[in-house]
Order: sequence, then C-alpha cells, then structure tokens
Amino acid sequence: MKKIYAILFYLLLAATVYANDNNNDTDKVIALNKSAYKNHLTKPNETIADADKALKLAIKLNYLPGMAEAYREKGIGEYYSNLQDSAFNHYNEALELFKKLHNERGEAKVYNNIGNLYQLVDYGKALENFENAEKIALKYNDKQLIASLYLNMGNILNRETKYSEALKDYNKSKQLFTELKIPEFLVPCLENIGVIYYNLHQLDSAKSMLIEANSRAKKMDMNSSIATINMTLIDIFITEGNYKEAKKYLDEGKIYATLINNSKDINDYTHYAYELERKQKHYAQALNYLINIYKSDSAGYKSNVSTRLNFLIDEQKRSLQLEEIKKNDAIARVIYWSGSVGAVLFLTVIVLLIGNVRRKATTNAQLQELNNEISRQKDNLDRINHHLEEIIDERTKDLQVKNKKLSEYSSYLSHQIRGPIATLKGLMNLEKEGLVDKQECINMMDKCVSEIDEKIIEMSDMLHDPGKTGF
Repeated sequence: MKKIYAILFYLLLAATVYANDNNNDTDKVIALNKSAYKNHLTKPNETIADADKALKLAIKLNYLPGMAEAYREKGIGEYYSNLQDSAFNHYNEALELFKKLHNERGEAKVYNNIGNLYQLVDYGKALENFENAEKIALKYNDKQLIASLYLNMGNILNRETKYSEALKDYNKSKQLFTELKIPEFLVPCLENIGVIYYNLHQLDSAKSMLIEANSRAKKMDMNSSIATINMTLIDIFITEGNYKEAKKYLDEGKIYATLINNSKDINDYTHYAYELERKQKHYAQALNYLINIYKSDSAGYKSNVSTRLNFLIDEQKRSLQLEEIKKNDAIARVIYWSGSVGAVLFLTVIVLLIGNVRRKATTNAQLQELNNEISRQKDNLDRINHHLEEIIDERTKDLQVKNKKLSEYSSYLSHQIRGPIATLKGLMNLEKEGLVDKQECINMMDKCVSEIDEKIIEMSDMLHDPGKTGF
C-alpha cells in the first residue's frame, strides 16, 4: 500500500513540475510576442525574428493563442518590411486560429491589419475590414484599437482627397493615443495631420506638425517614419523657395531611407533631388537625377506589379482554402474523383505526347523562329530606350533656351517698362500738387500709355518669335 502511495506522490509531483514548465514556456511565448510588437515600428526585422521564435515554441507546446498572436506579429513585421504577400498569408493564419479560439478581440486586430494591407490595392476592401474591426472594438471598448482604426480610416479618406473628414479622424486618433500615453503612435498621427494641412495649403501648420513628428520619431529611432516625414517637409520648403532647408531634410531623409533599405523611399528621394536641382536651375545635376529616375522607375514598376500580383494570387489561394475547410466531406469525394480523372487524363496526355514526337522537329523550328523574333523585339526596345535618352537631352536643351529667353524678357521688362511707368507716377504727383496743366498732363499720360502699349506689343512679338535670340 505504501508503494502505491509513493508512486502516486511521484506522479503528482511530476505532473506539477511539467505543468510549471509548461506555464513558464507559455509565458516565454507571450513575452516574445510582446517583444515582437514593441519593435514593429522601429526594427521590423527583429519583429519577424521574435515572432518566428514565439511561433516555433507555441507549435511545440500546441499553445494556440500564442500561435495566433505569433502569426499576427510576423505579418506586422513583414508589412513594415514591404513583404505584403507574406504578411497577407500570416494574417489569415492568425485569423483562422482566433476564430477557432472564439477570440473576438484577436479577430478585430487582424481585421485591422488586413485592412492596412488592402490600402495598397483596394480601398473598398480596406474599409470593409476596418468596419469589421470597429464593431468588435466598440463592443469591448478597446480604445487602443479604436484609435488605430481612426488613424487607418483617416488614411483612406486622405487618399480619396476627403481632407476635412480625414483630419477629423486623425485628430480623434491623436487624442486617444495621447490619453493612452502611447508616444510611438502619436508620430503617424502628427505626420498625417501635417500632410492634410499641406494639402490644404496651410504651410505653417503643416511644418509645425511635421517637425514635431520628426523630432519624436528620432527620439524613438523610428527610421522609416523619419524617411516619409521628411518627404513632405521637402515639398513644403521647395514650395516656399527655401532650398537650403529643403536640402537639409533631403540629405537627412536619404540617410534614413538607406538605413532601412527601402528601395521605394530611396527612389522617391532621387525624385526630390531632381526637383530641388531643377528648381535651383542646376540643370546638369538635375539631368543626372532624371536619368537615374528613368532607369529605376522601369525596374520599380516591374517589382511593384509583381508584388501586387503575388498579393492577389495569395488572396485567391486563401479564399479557396477557406472554402475547403467549410466543405471537407464534399471536397474529399471531389479529390478522389479528381484524382481518378487526373490519372486518366495523365495517361491520355502520355499517348498524345507519344503521337506528337514526329512533329518535334517542326515545333523546334517554330520555337527558334519565335526566339529570333524576341531578339528582334529586344533590339527594338534598346533603340527606343536610346531614342528616349536623346529626347531627354533635347528637352533639357529646350528648357535651357526657354529659361534664357524668360531671363532676357525679365531684364527687358524692368528696363523698358519701368521708365514710362515712373513718368506716369511723376505726372500723377505733379497733377495732384497742381504743378502742371491738367490737359497737358493728360496728353503726356496718354503718350506714356501708348509707349507702354508699344513695348508690350514689341515684347509679345519677341517672345513668340522662335528665331529671336535676345531682346
């Protein structure tokens, strides 16, 4: 009997130790997920790494809540690393697990994340996901999620140029994040409000918001945010003609864009560099930037199209997978018969392939002809690219000639029109003081007006005379 009690005691002790170890491991999963979320705005690569660790440990423990959150955190890290297609897949993995666990607040967070992804391709679907998240957030009074949703829905309204409505959402978001004391989320609020003011041509208010956002972002090492904030500041200072400040924020932003290795931001800064040099009439430097823009835009367009296609393909695959989960029994039968039909089709294809062997030589000749045609088209594209570069050179020269013409026109205007206008002013003062006869004054003023009219006609003829090289 004593032996039985001893065995039971040791079994109970072992179960207690195992339970404690399990609890410690699940706590570690939770800690890794929190660490991943903490770094998502500043170090998205570390977010992905921590989420991977949490996911592996959660799978080992079969800890579903930890797995769901790890998938979500990994998707967030990938979103901020511009890996939209991977992010979409991991968000959906998270959503399925949260639904299985009946965790509505988790579902709401994922809907918010998916809505952010759809901002890139479909405003309607983005708003649909944000609204799904909002229903749950309001049900549980989740203020942090509500604040995030205001921020995200403001982004959609901003892109649709509904600036007043967007500004209301941004201010609501800013107020909530201030109450919650979450400083990292105040940065995008300030940035977006600044962008709205810029679009409304309220430049002083825009600068105030953006400079504060820049300062806060630096304190928290939010390199990606700094890179985007500085772009709007550059626009503002170029608009004001303050090229020195524009150059300062351009150089700073370019450094941060390089640090985060974001090719899109780096290309955008090349555009800003071109615009700044052009505004300052540094045409040689501007032309160099323009050539780089032309080269990078082609590659960037291909990459962007590829990313969006992958995103949409993954979305389609995900829809099919969800349908499969709902129709497990029916699909099992379909798979069986599909496999049988596939086997028959496979055998049929083999028979057809054997029959087509005799036509192999003809097919090879056709392929060779197609290859030759592709080579010819490639040569044509090379010639077109060369022609485009020549067009850029010609247009740059044409701009230089026009700028010179405008400079001459300005000089001519200041020297030729200023004299008669000064005479008019003098006559008006003399007439006011009664120092000249009124009729004589009118005659002289008429003469000055006629002289100004002649100069204007003469200048108009000069401007529209393509053969004229100077005034």
